[in-house]
Amino acid sequence: MPIPEPYRRNFETLLRAAAGDALALLECRDAETGARRHVLCAVRRQGDDCLMTPFGHLCDGNPYEVYLPPGADAIV
Repeated sequence: MPIPEPYRRNFETLLRAAAGDALALLECRDAETGARRHVLCAVRRQGDDCLMTPFGHLCDGNPYEVYLPPGADAIV
């Protein structure tokens, strides 16, 4: 299955942020559950302000148990 273009652009932005030392890991709260999440963000300066663009949160627990690789059959 091809990766959608908006995801590709976001990934390219993430790579540029990493190359430019502009990544941060922030502790945030899930907007729906209030659970604590550790969120990977790109950081950009705008004047005196620091703008954070969230890309996703780190997986709780063992990611090998949470995600299946491409082509793996889903466990039901």
